[in-house]
Amino acid sequence: MPNVSRRALLGTVGAAATTAALGAAAPAQSAAPAGRPVRSRPVAPVNQEVAAAHSLDYKALPQQVVGVDVEALMTVHTEADVERLRAQLVAEVWKSADGRLPSTLPEVEQGVAMNDLPALTGLRRVDRLTVTLPYDLKSVVYLLLPRRPAPHGRFALYHNGHGETPETMQRTAQALVDAGYGVLLCAMPLYHWNPKELRSPTDPGTFVTPENHNDFGTWETPGFSTLRFFLEPLAVAVNHVTRTYRPPSLQMIGLSGGGWTTTVYPALDPRITRSYPTAGSLPFFLRSAPPKPSPTTGDWEQRLDRHPVFYGISDFPDIYALAAVGRHRRQTQILNRFDACCFNGVGHRSYEPVVRHRIEVIGNGHWELLEDATHGEHTISPHALDVILWDLDVNCSDEP
Repeated sequence: MPNVSRRALLGTVGAAATTAALGAAAPAQSAAPAGRPVRSRPVAPVNQEVAAAHSLDYKALPQQVVGVDVEALMTVHTEADVERLRAQLVAEVWKSADGRLPSTLPEVEQGVAMNDLPALTGLRRVDRLTVTLPYDLKSVVYLLLPRRPAPHGRFALYHNGHGETPETMQRTAQALVDAGYGVLLCAMPLYHWNPKELRSPTDPGTFVTPENHNDFGTWETPGFSTLRFFLEPLAVAVNHVTRTYRPPSLQMIGLSGGGWTTTVYPALDPRITRSYPTAGSLPFFLRSAPPKPSPTTGDWEQRLDRHPVFYGISDFPDIYALAAVGRHRRQTQILNRFDACCFNGVGHRSYEPVVRHRIEVIGNGHWELLEDATHGEHTISPHALDVILWDLDVNCSDEP
């Protein structure tokens, strides 16, 4: 046998296994342009040292999956179902009759200093996009314009979660800038660089400072959904980018609470072509199952008991489908098996083949799940980032 490195062999085996598992939906080895070497999908074995430090709960299906018919949980069977549910969800968030996203634009400041951002290189300019929401809550999105934009002309959104340290944001944003993407840096309401004050719902002349998202209950009414605080800044920022730069596609990556946003927002806005939510959600039947913490209820915006109408329209398997169905659309959900925070374990194995198969049957779009067992952190690991960049560069090389 020729002298082949172990990594090269694993790459070949892993890519073949992935193609076999996904069938014709993932022609990973034929996507590269003619004359360009084909890169195999990055693969990485289970981190045995990390695995040895965790109980069987992190390695076996939980009791909560017994008797659950995931196929029956999904109401999406056709592209028409996708359009119908999307309009219902948008109408619930914005309490609108037409089911359309807002068309407003942000306030734009060009060439701002990067005082609020992690250190990044290769930038031509940083713009600050400020979105004013109801109750005068402000949301800030930073637009990073690369010094050397790539010929593909693509833009991407990166969304951080509930105050995670900047390492993942820096690593992910820098990789996208280096690949020539314009990047929108987004943060959750009240966190990172976002202002923490908004008007009281009972005394509009007074500004108050909620401690966290669970305090948003005071603002939630039959006529106003606090989900707007989380989702509207993205719609307004995307309006600006699409009107100003007209990118051929928009990708989205997010961690934790930003992983939830990267799950839900692409389901509502088909302008997001490809999405990679990380450590951000599980269907509700699995929320009590993850080994640590137990139960993983999620924050205010993620809870069925706080938003019964929104999640009554679509549980997460349908939301995954809404984010994946459409021309050139795809979603890869990334879950860390040994995540130190949440959405960990292997319960996702109960729904992954069902959701993936449903998208294959619809026949337009792609959905898959990456179980990352290379580490024990609450992060987008270097391995996961490699897979994301590979997917964009190889599987999507002949797409906008």
